Amino acid sequence: MTRRNFLFLQGPASPFFARLADRVSALGHGVFRLNFCAGDRAYWGTRPAWSHRGGSQGLAERLEAAYRTHGITDQVLFGDRRPVHRAAVDQGTAYSVRTHVFEEGYFRPWWITLERDGVNARSPLPRDAAWFADTGRHLAEPALPRRFASPFRVRAAHDVAYHAAGLLNPVLFAGYRTHAPVSAPLEYAGYVRRFGTLQLIGARDRSRAQALAASGRPYYLLPLQLNADAQIREHSGFAHMGEVIEQVMASFARHAPGDACLVIKNHPLDMALMNFARIVQACEQRFALQGRISYLEDGDLTTLVRHARGVVTVNSTVGLVALEHGTPTLALAAAIYNLPGLTFGGALNDFWRAPEPPDAQLFVCFRRVVMHATQINGGLYCREGIGISVGNASRALLADRSPLECLS
Repeated sequence: MTRRNFLFLQGPASPFFARLADRVSALGHGVFRLNFCAGDRAYWGTRPAWSHRGGSQGLAERLEAAYRTHGITDQVLFGDRRPVHRAAVDQGTAYSVRTHVFEEGYFRPWWITLERDGVNARSPLPRDAAWFADTGRHLAEPALPRRFASPFRVRAAHDVAYHAAGLLNPVLFAGYRTHAPVSAPLEYAGYVRRFGTLQLIGARDRSRAQALAASGRPYYLLPLQLNADAQIREHSGFAHMGEVIEQVMASFARHAPGDACLVIKNHPLDMALMNFARIVQACEQRFALQGRISYLEDGDLTTLVRHARGVVTVNSTVGLVALEHGTPTLALAAAIYNLPGLTFGGALNDFWRAPEPPDAQLFVCFRRVVMHATQINGGLYCREGIGISVGNASRALLADRSPLECLS
């Protein structure tokens, strides 16, 4: 076995990276770590590590020195658009260091994503429907995942612990600037407000969603994404979801059939920092859509997707849920599934009157390829999920060629 040297950069706010590093080390490989903030340091524990206190400044030089001095062959990171990771991705390419990028699963809830060099819009997956059709035809259906329960409270507790450690950043990591556009206290205050709202209207909205799905009335679905998500900030061309709401509602008013309605559902982890209900109400008045718009804070998304005449998304993984259920889907920005034969290829204005369902066989092939090439059974936050993902991810990290490279 050829010894490899892995440099771990920022991971999720959980013990996942530390436990994955322990597994890689136990298999005989070198493990190195660069901490950028006190939260990184807290979750790395007492394992040896370096500290980089300058944020993005001087990082390229620091990485180059680590590569050369310690013979780094691989680097591991979570999310390729964090400022401290952009330099790492570029440096890795320049120095022939393999970059392994983790992200939340494309297919959820029992999967995480692992690709080389990039994820989402920067994924190395081809943008060629014919390639997926041909390649997927020769792949078996993916094995059923090991299932596990991952309560939100566990993820929330890790996030609070990570940011509580961050109170020491001004002393220990003075140059660090978080990649998140919203500070942790403001984020938590938003969640408290949102969860309070859900306690009041959650049951009502869940009933409304069920009634809409069962009513037989034609409706289109716009599932909202998080303003803070890199999918919106980096890959969409929209400043925030308020812009998306306005654009979609304006188009719907002008071009959708008169008997159809538009259902707008908020993201379950929205921080309530933007009043989407008020934006929807204002657009409803401006575009004369009274009686044709339903805004939901809660409700079963799969049921809504399955009964919708069509789904409009920016680049959410909800698009994959829609395609899986054969629901016509339009993506407003780059997404790995935004391919001819899967998503609607025309303009938004045309989608309302001529939504085309996805090619079912093409989606089967597409899903086989994506599952085979990018998805790791496991989780990032709960103990059982991390245990599953550590074993599966370590094997993928140590493979000489990625699953996608083996398909090429």
